[in-house]
Amino acid sequence: MNKAKNGIVSLLIVIIALLFLSPMYIMFVNSFKTRAELYENVLSLPGDFSFQYYTAAIKKMNFLVVLGNSLYVTIATVIFVIVLSSMTAWMLVRRDNVMSKFIFFLFVATMLIPFQTLMMPLMQVMDWLRTYLHLPMLNTHGGLIFMNIGFHAGIAVFLYHGFIKSIPVALEEAAVLDGCSTFGVFWRIVFPLLKSITVTVAILDVIASWNDYLLPSLVLSEKGLRTIQLSTFYFFGEFTIVWNQAMAGLTLTIIPIVIFYAIAQKYIIKGIAAGAVK
Repeated sequence: MNKAKNGIVSLLIVIIALLFLSPMYIMFVNSFKTRAELYENVLSLPGDFSFQYYTAAIKKMNFLVVLGNSLYVTIATVIFVIVLSSMTAWMLVRRDNVMSKFIFFLFVATMLIPFQTLMMPLMQVMDWLRTYLHLPMLNTHGGLIFMNIGFHAGIAVFLYHGFIKSIPVALEEAAVLDGCSTFGVFWRIVFPLLKSITVTVAILDVIASWNDYLLPSLVLSEKGLRTIQLSTFYFFGEFTIVWNQAMAGLTLTIIPIVIFYAIAQKYIIKGIAAGAVK
């Protein structure tokens, strides 16, 4: 009975996994097909695995430029989120008072607000900052990174806050007695102990920043500044869609993040569980 039950469960898991992977299969096989093959049957294998559509997609997307833009925005966002969120969470945990709890709940509350409800007021505020204070918040990578930090800080502070509670205060007190400054206590004692949760925050932020299309589409208008996700717009015209090149371009956009996720995914559950439970 148990073997039959386990077999049914395993079969259901395989079926569900295939359903989730089917869009990637369709995207990949159709990136090699001619238009005739694509319209004839989207599920069949291509007659010839030629990379001509990948070459065309790389040229049309200006792939190396947009790849560099995405890497710059993603890496800068992740670094700032890790540094600022970890320090914020540490101070909120160690300054255990009403104000600290209020600020922490504000960070948590930001996780519950959909971006779509904020995007128009956000753009108006950023345009005001550019017009009256001459701060380059729109059509710059710096402005996009600044906004990314704000939207990603909530979950990062939440995860760090839970993890830091498990670190004994005695370690920090001993460092202070040895003459360590406040910043020294954090960077020499606390931050090295946050390795697992830092990896988790980095993974979540890399995925969120790399896959984001809506915010960059609102902030960046110049072609030379566009991220890799925005570059896929070139394949979708007003009257025609070059589906085989579009599939090739979409495949190119997900390859880096799939490789990154495959390497680092084991830390996600471990870090989230540690941050949420502790």
